[in-house]
Amino acid sequence: MEVWTVANQKGGVGKTTSAITLAGLAAASGKRVLLIDIDPHGSLSSYFGKDPDHQELGSYSLFQFKDKLSKEFVESLLLPTPMPLVSMMPSSTALATLERQAIGKDGLGLVLGKALGLISSTIDIAIIDSPPLLGILLVNALAACDKLLIPVQTEFLALKGLERMTHTLKMMSRSRPKAIEYAILPTMYDRRTQASISSLRHLRNHYGELVFPGRIPVDTKFRDASKGGQFPHIFSAESHGVEAYRQCLKWFSTIKAPNLEHVS
Repeated sequence: MEVWTVANQKGGVGKTTSAITLAGLAAASGKRVLLIDIDPHGSLSSYFGKDPDHQELGSYSLFQFKDKLSKEFVESLLLPTPMPLVSMMPSSTALATLERQAIGKDGLGLVLGKALGLISSTIDIAIIDSPPLLGILLVNALAACDKLLIPVQTEFLALKGLERMTHTLKMMSRSRPKAIEYAILPTMYDRRTQASISSLRHLRNHYGELVFPGRIPVDTKFRDASKGGQFPHIFSAESHGVEAYRQCLKWFSTIKAPNLEHVS
């Protein structure tokens, strides 16, 4: 199993859309995919009709029973999605209480990685949709992953979130046996606006080969697909946005990112 985390220390940049669309496209190629929602806001869970305010079992359960995890228990937390090869682990708003619970406790930063290790033989790709804040949940997502995808909306305020994210990665790399392989995905690109054009140019000039060669355009098909809880590639297989993610999946699946120390 390969674990991908989708993260950025800024909200509203397309993390959930990226996670869901890539999961659907990977499953369409025959991969067994698990989507994991560890954001207390639960956007991914809500997308598939699961209310995080009333979700008793899910990713929060991993932390509740971290000392009693088993393959059977982790599998009991997985729910089906509209695609047979894609399962999901829903979020709960109770995840927001973890920071307070973590005071004086050890081992909470590796819970998700331990849980995924128990089911690694039954999943090809696990994709983690993470919260935009640095804390126990984001640390879990980064500690568990093999690769990190950072969606960055092509506007200048979003670039600050990227700077914070790369700083966090450098700190995390000190406690890992190897640096996290990561890539940057320009999202919500609107070629009609100077803000998008300038922001994309900035990303390419400052981060070079770490940046996806294409970009994810603004596409209303994503919004329309979410209304019905459908995977975007099923809702509109030939849309510009889906095609961009299709190219991103091919690229991200094989990319080997350089060491973080070379990034300014």
